Amino acid sequence: MRILVVDDEAIIVKGIRFNLENDGYEVLTGSNGKDAVEIVRQNDVDLVILDLMMLQMDGLEACRTIRGFSDVPIIMLTAKADDMDKLMGFDYGADDYITKPFNILELKARIRALLRRTAGASRDNSTTVISHGDISVDSAQRSAWKSGRPVDLTAKEFDLIELLMQNPGRVYSREALLNTVWGYDFQSDIRTVDVHIRRLREKLETNPASPEHIMTKWGVGYYFKA
Repeated sequence: MRILVVDDEAIIVKGIRFNLENDGYEVLTGSNGKDAVEIVRQNDVDLVILDLMMLQMDGLEACRTIRGFSDVPIIMLTAKADDMDKLMGFDYGADDYITKPFNILELKARIRALLRRTAGASRDNSTTVISHGDISVDSAQRSAWKSGRPVDLTAKEFDLIELLMQNPGRVYSREALLNTVWGYDFQSDIRTVDVHIRRLREKLETNPASPEHIMTKWGVGYYFKA
């Protein structure tokens, strides 16, 4: 597995690289957002760890640019604990978020969880394509379509819509979706689910303001209406 680590603090890059290489990962590094974009364009990268505050293109802009051509999983790093900064990161296409200073064991656990979900194509399904109405997803190819047209989804967006479409009519609470899709519990970021649901509606619903498939069960959670 090849992981890209991008941060303008060299000591942080060095520490993350040391720990990940000890775990058997191949690690590429960069020091700004422009580095991140170019390295992802030119290399087959399995996951990106991207700092939020950097010169020469910050992490948010780099994340948004990468999302224009790649669905590689992205974990954002930030010294800010403000929920709005986290939600903005998710809105730009990040899959996960961790606040500095962080425990390296927690970072590695989040990396494993995200890579595990992304590698979900190994699950044993006789039929990999799920279709309801004009929305289709292919679990093996990790691709999605709306009315026959391909739709670019981030890793977590795909995991979320795949879970909902595999279980039409089943209502999931936000907590259950965090545990199932993200692979662990992080209660302070409960609105993460709302952001991803909104983005899925924008990409897959004909009228996001009046969805026909990605539905809200008020006071409970979300479900997919076949």
